[in-house]
Amino acid sequence: MINRRTFSKAVGLGTGAAAVSLSGLQAGATAAAGATASPQANGTAAPTVPTITPGTHTSFPTLKQVKAGVLDIGYAEAGPAHGPVVLLLHGWPYDIHSYVDVAPLLADLGYRVIVPYLRGHGSTRFLSRHTPRNAEQSTIALDIIALMDALKIDKAVLAGFDWGSRTADIIAALWPERVKSLVSTSGYVITNRKAQLTPAAPAVEHNWWYQWYFATDRGKQTMENVDERIALCRYVWTLVSPNWNFDDATFQRTAQAFRNPDYAAIVLYNYRWRIGLIEGDRRYDRYEKQLAAQPSIHVPTITLDPALDPFTPPGDGAAYRSHFTGPYQHRTIANIGHNLPQEAPSTFAQAVVDADHL
Repeated sequence: MINRRTFSKAVGLGTGAAAVSLSGLQAGATAAAGATASPQANGTAAPTVPTITPGTHTSFPTLKQVKAGVLDIGYAEAGPAHGPVVLLLHGWPYDIHSYVDVAPLLADLGYRVIVPYLRGHGSTRFLSRHTPRNAEQSTIALDIIALMDALKIDKAVLAGFDWGSRTADIIAALWPERVKSLVSTSGYVITNRKAQLTPAAPAVEHNWWYQWYFATDRGKQTMENVDERIALCRYVWTLVSPNWNFDDATFQRTAQAFRNPDYAAIVLYNYRWRIGLIEGDRRYDRYEKQLAAQPSIHVPTITLDPALDPFTPPGDGAAYRSHFTGPYQHRTIANIGHNLPQEAPSTFAQAVVDADHL
């Protein structure tokens, strides 16, 4: 999930800007005051995304594999082959099914939608057994750059939540020429490892129980046992999306991605690396040095704050506003938890379309 030092509602739930309704948003979702419903690109208003019931779709029509960098990446694809590209990036503990309703909404509007399994998830596999199973933040971003290169995608709209937001933020910060626009749930989530070394407020630390659990041998044993890791992931879903009444079938479709043979290694590495328990791969030091400086993001951006997500700062996005220096909007989404695209697919898809028109 996201950066514990910067993002938590555990201290200060009562703050935030007033919200106003936007046309085309999911029922129960709102956007922060000051946002506009239909940004315009070259004088053309953004189309309104139809409102659908979450869970309308349960699968992707097309799943593919492509060799990219050190991986054979599995991904879903929807929409016309020559349409403008949207890359949708999932988080932990989730998979491509977070976008199972978002992808067809965007495809119907003419976008070519690519939804990859991140390293260690689903059908994505390492090409060599000798490749280190590392997962510092820059490696995952480089995986997506390699995917874009393999698919001959020069530039795309990037949108994500959780690990996906971080990955999209990193690409927008370090390789802005590859990003047409950005949708970042929870705002600016590039990990600041130095800040992670300082204790947070007790309520904040409480939200991150699984991070500390993963730092122990007991947590490692749980992650390395397939059934126990799946049970843990389901429990996390209930905590971070308190209003989302998902059924067993919905969870099990995603849980198949947690059976990847590298899943435990990738998840444990990522969370242990974030809190300084392990060092990163020296090959990525130059990227991590750039990210440690918390670089600004200049591409057109919409940030989303799911109001019931315990990890995001409340209200109007003031905690991270200064990091975004290009065209920008912030939206607070009422009654929605951490898995925003699956809980409110029309809202998320509308943000993608609007970001493309900023």
